Amino acid sequence: MTTSHLKKKILVQDQGGGEIETGGILQYSEDFNFTANEDIGAKDFFEKACILRCMLVVAVWCTMAGMWPSHSDAAAYPCSIPHGPGGAGKLMPVIGFMDSHTVREGQTLLDIARKYGLGYNQMVLVHPEMDPWLPETGAVIDIPSKWVLPSARHWEVVINIPEMRLYRFFKAHNMVKTYPIGIGREGFDTPVMETRVVEKVKAPSWTVPPGARAKYGRNFLPPGPENPLGDYWIGLSVGNIGIHGTNFPWGVGRRVSHGCIRLYPEHAKQFFNEVETGTIVEILYEPVKVGVRGDLVFLEVHPDIYGRVPDMESHAWGLIKSGKVADAVDPEKVIRCINAAKGVPIRISRDS
Repeated sequence: MTTSHLKKKILVQDQGGGEIETGGILQYSEDFNFTANEDIGAKDFFEKACILRCMLVVAVWCTMAGMWPSHSDAAAYPCSIPHGPGGAGKLMPVIGFMDSHTVREGQTLLDIARKYGLGYNQMVLVHPEMDPWLPETGAVIDIPSKWVLPSARHWEVVINIPEMRLYRFFKAHNMVKTYPIGIGREGFDTPVMETRVVEKVKAPSWTVPPGARAKYGRNFLPPGPENPLGDYWIGLSVGNIGIHGTNFPWGVGRRVSHGCIRLYPEHAKQFFNEVETGTIVEILYEPVKVGVRGDLVFLEVHPDIYGRVPDMESHAWGLIKSGKVADAVDPEKVIRCINAAKGVPIRISRDS
C-alpha cells in the first residue's frame, strides 16, 4: 500500500515556556497519514487543510477555557452537530483522520492505544496480525482516530456499544469529545437505553455484586487501588449502571464490566468535570454507521459483539438506502468494508 504524508507539527508554548505537542484535534503527533485507501486528491487535501485551520481555532478556545490537554487527554473535534434527532435517513458527519505512529522499544499496542485516546479493540481490529504485547520496534502503524458520529436524539452524551466509545457533545461550541470505553462482559451486557446522570461521586466505594463476591472475597470495597470503580463515579438513573474510572486501564476497549461503562483513569477525571446531574445519556447499539465528509460517503462497520444484527449486509444496505446515497456508492467497496469490519470509516463513494 502506497503512502504519502503531509508533515505538519504544531508547537505551542505552555505556561512554563516549554513546548506542547498535540494530536488529533487537541492531542497530536501530526504526521498526517494519507493512505491509498482514502484516495486523497486535491479536494481531500484542501479538506484536511481546513481541519488544520479548525485545530488552531479549537486550540485557542481550549486554552482560554483552561482545557488544553495533557499527553493522554481525549481529543476534541469541531463538528456541525445535527439539529434534532439523527437516525435512519440521516447521514452523520465524519470527524478526525487517520494518523500513524512509529513503535518504540518496549511499547505494547495497549500503550499506544492509551497514548492516542483509543481502546484495545480499535488497535487489534486495525492490526489483527500484530502481537499486541510485542509489536515490532520501528514499525509504522495506523492510528484509527477517525469516526462517523453515531445517531442521537439529544446530542449530550452518546455511547455506542459495538464501537466501545463515548461521545460528549458541546452544542454551544459545535464540538465533540470522544472517549474509548470498556463495556459489559458476556452475561452482563451494557443495556441500550436513554437515561440521565443522577449522581457524581469522587473516591467512590463499591458494593460488590453477588456474582463477583467470590472473586473479591468480600461484599464491600472502600476507595483505593483495589476498587474497580477507580476515582470517579457518574451514576445513571436506570438500575445500578454508571460511568466510572478503573483500576485496570487495559480493560478499556474490552468486555470486562458487570454492565457499567469504564473509562481510562485520566479520562474519567475529565468526563466527571464535563457533565452535570441531569445530563442526558443515550446508549445505542450501532455496529454500522454511514457518514459523509464533503461529497464523499463513508461506511464504518464494527463487529456485532452482542449478536443483535442477524444480517450485517442487509442492515448496512438499509442504512445506505435510507440515507439516499445508494447510487453514489460502489457495491464492491461496501461488501469489502462489511467483511473487514475494521471499525474505521472507509470511503465507499464511486470513483469519479
